[in-house]
Amino acid sequence: MFDNLSDKFHDAFKNVTGQGKITEANIEDTLKQVRTALLEADVNFKVVKEFVAKVKEQAMGEKVIRGVNPGEQFTKIMHDELTKLMGEEHVELKLSRPLNPILIVGLNGAGKTTFTGKLALYLKSKKKKDIYLIPADNFRPAAKDQLIVHAKNMQIDYFDSDLSMLPKDIVAAGMEEAKKLGKEVVIVDTAGRLQVDEELMGQLEDVKNSLKDPEVLLVADAMTGQEAVNVAKVFDERIGLTGAVLSKMDSDARGGAALSIRYVTNVPIKFISVGEKMKELEPFHPDRLAKRILDMGDVVSLVEKAQESIDEKEAERVMKRLEKKKFTINDFISQMDQINKLGSMQSILKMIPGMGGMLRQVGDLSPAEDEMKKMRVMINSMTEKERENHKLLNPSRIDRIARGSGTTEKDVREFIKKFEQMSEMMINMMGMMKGGAMPNIPGMPSMPGFRQGQKQGKKKKGGKKKSQFGSKFF
Repeated sequence: MFDNLSDKFHDAFKNVTGQGKITEANIEDTLKQVRTALLEADVNFKVVKEFVAKVKEQAMGEKVIRGVNPGEQFTKIMHDELTKLMGEEHVELKLSRPLNPILIVGLNGAGKTTFTGKLALYLKSKKKKDIYLIPADNFRPAAKDQLIVHAKNMQIDYFDSDLSMLPKDIVAAGMEEAKKLGKEVVIVDTAGRLQVDEELMGQLEDVKNSLKDPEVLLVADAMTGQEAVNVAKVFDERIGLTGAVLSKMDSDARGGAALSIRYVTNVPIKFISVGEKMKELEPFHPDRLAKRILDMGDVVSLVEKAQESIDEKEAERVMKRLEKKKFTINDFISQMDQINKLGSMQSILKMIPGMGGMLRQVGDLSPAEDEMKKMRVMINSMTEKERENHKLLNPSRIDRIARGSGTTEKDVREFIKKFEQMSEMMINMMGMMKGGAMPNIPGMPSMPGFRQGQKQGKKKKGGKKKSQFGSKFF
């Protein structure tokens, strides 16, 4: 979503990078480009005006640290102000009572039912809560069916609503059932409504009033830009919101809603939906998003994803095999699966500091991801013995694999060659790790804050050269 904004900020910061200090002369052009970038991202113009003024005040004031690179100092100021703009810190859901109702509201097509399922899975898996779902959308019967499908897939209990009833009566009956079952969190999915529809808004008010101090989350479509902020204002005035959720953050929307909604409405953004899968929901951390926008990475989120997704036992198994100088095609496919759990290659690289610049140079990574899919198809055409010992792959076997995977013999041979190179690299990496130095991948930029390992081409005892992978990057 923020790729275009990140690129424009990167270009704007060139005006102060390499300067001796920040001055009014060299910052004026930078701020002009920042202002244009934010307006093009559909950020509220009043927000842009005040934001730019604060950045200028900080940059020109006494808080500028002498002796620090002006480009880095300006980036730090931008990060701090962006973080303040979006709310400074993550705001948790209030789930301290025995039974906690969460009311999901929003316009038609914003993604309420999908978010309801995502939130249920998040609270069940991450917060270990016993969840109960209430479909209360009596205008779109398919919404109930959709939510029930999600509930069954996630093994979460749900209320079999009578959609002929009024929403407040559906919710009252559902809450009674949740109490009997001893549930901890009840999530209510409501019908989409226009903020100008008095009857529907009145029904929503009745539902909210029937619940005791519920969390009220507005699902706002990030692709609607500034309109999402206007919707949040009206719903907050009529219903009273405790938080907002931005759906479709994986789209090519410009991002103005994320940067404006908290400042304009004072309603905190609590979650962002970053994909179509049920697990693709993230708590909203303003400081982390600010880092991503400014190409400072988001190592904390990357580590959290790894902790949640990586199978430690499997990783340990592969490490022990590498110590014995063994790395098979089965091990390779296992590592591919572990990485895929973290997300796309592009999303992972964006969380590593400094990788934004490399991605701008490389461009679209989808061909590389397509190549990985192609490798997987070839591997699926191999026997178990061939995966454990690729030396068995003679011409007749290669021919069979090519025909079975819809590829060519040349493709299979190229895969075998790449696998052998990777196997050697992985074994060398393990040897260097045991020796206290982690290798660097050729072509990767050096990472700030990471110490350098041994220099490329340095000879070991016995005259042998070390691997070409010579410096530490993780």
